[in-house]
Amino acid sequence: ARPTPRNPSVLVTSRAEVIATRRVGAFRHLSLVAADIADIAKPGQFVSAAVGGAASALVGRRTLPIANASPSGTYGGTLEVLVDSDGDAGMRWLAERRAHDEVDLIGPIGRPFPLPASAVDAIVVGVGASAACLSWLSEQLRDRGCRIDLVLGGSDDRHLVGVVEARRIVGNVSVVVPTDVQELPTQLAGAVRHLLRTGDASVVYAAGRAVHLAAVAEVAHPYGVVVQCQIDEEMPCGTGLCGSCEVPVQTPSGARHTIRCCTEGAVLRADRVRWPLYLQDLG
Repeated sequence: ARPTPRNPSVLVTSRAEVIATRRVGAFRHLSLVAADIADIAKPGQFVSAAVGGAASALVGRRTLPIANASPSGTYGGTLEVLVDSDGDAGMRWLAERRAHDEVDLIGPIGRPFPLPASAVDAIVVGVGASAACLSWLSEQLRDRGCRIDLVLGGSDDRHLVGVVEARRIVGNVSVVVPTDVQELPTQLAGAVRHLLRTGDASVVYAAGRAVHLAAVAEVAHPYGVVVQCQIDEEMPCGTGLCGSCEVPVQTPSGARHTIRCCTEGAVLRADRVRWPLYLQDLG
């Protein structure tokens, strides 16, 4: 058996082979053989993928939420990721991979979602490809006896992820697709507020861009629930070396500093993040 890393700074490199690919709305779902990463990956973590091939001028890497990981199977350990076909040149390159192509991966990146020690009522919320891991997370919460309400959002129907799978696992799934994409954070927060008002949730698990997470954190604050956020923003190197994914935070004592999302995130308690400053930094 392969040893499990003791902390999130332990990373594995893998020359991963694509074994299957299919379209999911606006996204391309890739299954890859990456046994060393799959053995230790958990919901909330990412992989960092090299893009463009050896002769390409594309620089930097693309960091993708892990949708699922299977430590064993016909091909050995496998990972599943979602790639936005409408994304930048690097994302489009990844979306064009086909069976037997290879992709250089580093992972698992970051800290996973912490699971409760006992059964609790939970709200799980995510937007677009950031929601890729939420069915996987919901399965683990259900196995612990948790009651789950799930909210999935997207800029349009093509950018909704995991609705069918979530209904199979959870049952109660709310879908948010605004007529104006600028209203998505507000409508997402409204759906979470309704569940907090009418239920007994003690924890919210959220995955998305900072603008979505900030809206969820704000609406949840008056209810005193713990909000665990998976921040899905650009992480160009995935190793913490470039310093391009800094997040302004504060400690329980009130001290203010910055952390690197890829190594000390990407899952953080919402009350640690200084959201107004972070959104300002992201522009």
